[in-house]
Amino acid sequence: MIWNEHKECMSREELRILQGKRLCEMVERVYHNVPFYRKKMQELGLEPGDIKGIDDLPKLPFTTKQDLRDNYPYNLFAVPMSEVVRVHASSGTTGRPTVVGYTRKDISTWSEVVARCLISSGVKKNDIIQIAYGYGLFTGGLGLHYGSEKVGATVIPISGGNTKKQIQLMKDFGSTVLACTPSYALYLAESMEEMGINPKDLKLRVGIFGAEPWTEEMRKEIEKKLNIKAIDIYGLSEVIGPGVSCECEMQKGLHIQEDHFIPETIDPNTLEPVSNGQVGELVFTTVTKEALPLLRYRTRDLTTLNYEKCECGRTLVRMEKCTGRSDDMLIIRGVNVFPSQIESVLLNMGETNPHYLLIVDRINNLDVLEVWVEVEGSFFSDEIRKLESLTARIKHQIESTLGISVKVKLVEPKTIERTEGKAKRVIDKRKI
Repeated sequence: MIWNEHKECMSREELRILQGKRLCEMVERVYHNVPFYRKKMQELGLEPGDIKGIDDLPKLPFTTKQDLRDNYPYNLFAVPMSEVVRVHASSGTTGRPTVVGYTRKDISTWSEVVARCLISSGVKKNDIIQIAYGYGLFTGGLGLHYGSEKVGATVIPISGGNTKKQIQLMKDFGSTVLACTPSYALYLAESMEEMGINPKDLKLRVGIFGAEPWTEEMRKEIEKKLNIKAIDIYGLSEVIGPGVSCECEMQKGLHIQEDHFIPETIDPNTLEPVSNGQVGELVFTTVTKEALPLLRYRTRDLTTLNYEKCECGRTLVRMEKCTGRSDDMLIIRGVNVFPSQIESVLLNMGETNPHYLLIVDRINNLDVLEVWVEVEGSFFSDEIRKLESLTARIKHQIESTLGISVKVKLVEPKTIERTEGKAKRVIDKRKI
């Protein structure tokens, strides 16, 4: 089933013409309404008339998260505050929060793209959707909420946390769809086991998971433990929130709603475009947003783009699952390390719990990586040789994958903190 067949299945040529028209209109708006962009374009010797279509996109300046922070709170808005009906913001844990605004039309656009995502995930009007993303300034909860109502599904707006109540409501209210972070989905599965509840006795059949990188191995783990189909949804508050892209039921990449968000992939070091199919940093230009339109926004997420038509019938470009970010990458003794690489190793081995923590430190001017891995409590009552054997196997597999030496520490269940939102995977103690 497809929500908006005309837009999701139009020919590539027809789409390029639409994108080009919308891009030109958007450039005109930001040039005249946002001093920041006017200055940026003037520095490059650009005027709106120089942008005649989609092929001129690379001429335009990039926007970064720092630009949003530097213009905090409202200086990048392209409309007066009297037209802004809602404001969201990032948590601001690493500095000033990034603030995003929405006009009435922006809220309508957001509901539309989330509705497309839900339908592509297999959600139907008669579904009951339990939204366990946080509500409030975070875009996850309200983003999924409005899209769910648009498709006509029943919404349980429980927000994050209160895990026992989440499970009780799933059982009592007959939830068929769960929306939350993938790490919280695993925590729910773990809690169900402790409560003696078999997921097969629930009505859950689909999970809409996003807001943090997760691997194919983690998907299999969630699908097995919750007895559902796990779908990846992607979004950034700066671009609009959840709904920028989402998998269809084929689970072969996430369809980008590219009539609204034009994607590019670039080399994060040279800022030059990479070829289709090559891994690059994802960049978005928002061509229909009114309150906070962004030119070539650098997401820092690493992915590839696939422009082939999908088996589902949609012609929208597909991005591969993001399993890392250029700014999440750890450089340890000159080697690039992504947490997702270690997650894949652990889940492929199948002898540990899907909870881990990377602790990086610098001792005697040398970087040291310690990996904490949760194992079942029974391991600690077995012979010490079994623990030593498992530690050695994990250490060997990780070192073979990364090409650097690591220290592995096995810890008991629940040692690693569980979160209702994004999982914290790395503690970097180095002063760099």
